[in-house]
Amino acid sequence: MTRAGHTALDNELKALKTIERPAVIRAIAEAREHGDLSENAEYHAARERQSFVEGRIKELEAILSRADVIDTSKLSGAIKFGATVTLVDEDTDEERIYQIVGESEADIEKGLLNIKSPLARALIGKDEGDSVEVRTPGGEKSYEVLAIRYL
Repeated sequence: MTRAGHTALDNELKALKTIERPAVIRAIAEAREHGDLSENAEYHAARERQSFVEGRIKELEAILSRADVIDTSKLSGAIKFGATVTLVDEDTDEERIYQIVGESEADIEKGLLNIKSPLARALIGKDEGDSVEVRTPGGEKSYEVLAIRYL
């Protein structure tokens, strides 16, 4: 996991424990004051939210306890975990920038590419100027590696 990914998950965990958890407890207490719990929609919604929050807390604690944080700024060379890669689609000439990250921090909308994805697996070991063929759900795609950086 990258340092940024670890920090983001750690911040989410702290927010869940210090903000979300107490808010849910307050919401449950308020809903209980309304009386009959069997037909109390606010109570059931608050309990459902509590279940989600507690599940996410456990998930984040497990991820962070097993995390191996890699300082990507000390890496160089061919594409590997942590690399920020500038690609150009050879069919459309559209440029895209991705950072190859761990599964738990991946977010394609933010350019954070899961290391287990077909594109990331195809990029591993490539250098600037190399072409990459990737089989995607939409068909074969060809990319050229324009730049590799380690931030």
